[in-house]
Amino acid sequence: MPRFTSPPSQLDYHLQVWELARQIPEGRVCSYGRIAGMIPPPNNMDPKSYLAFGPRWVGGAMAQCPDDVPWWRVVNAQGKISARPHAARQRELLEDEGVVFDEREKIDFKKYLWEGENSESSQQLSLPDDFK
Repeated sequence: MPRFTSPPSQLDYHLQVWELARQIPEGRVCSYGRIAGMIPPPNNMDPKSYLAFGPRWVGGAMAQCPDDVPWWRVVNAQGKISARPHAARQRELLEDEGVVFDEREKIDFKKYLWEGENSESSQQLSLPDDFK
């Protein structure tokens, strides 16, 4: 499988990620992998490769997002906040919105996961459980 360090059209991809992140309602979260699954793979990229690299690309987009994007609502596939300098602030913002963390520092996806506004009409990829 070839390595794709960034999407072919990085700005276009980031714009799609940011638009999806803006749709996550207050008090809900979405995973990097689920957001990637809502965006079609770039042309000439097989879905298996996209599933491997898409979540990383979403992470890259979130690291560079504009101020109007609720970055704190995007978490990893385990329902946890990924380790980084702003992790404590992310948890604080989520808790302020009513999101509860369990004793393992996880968010219950059954309760808080946002699955997308029009999931039946979107071009979502079939995601393995560890991406949800």
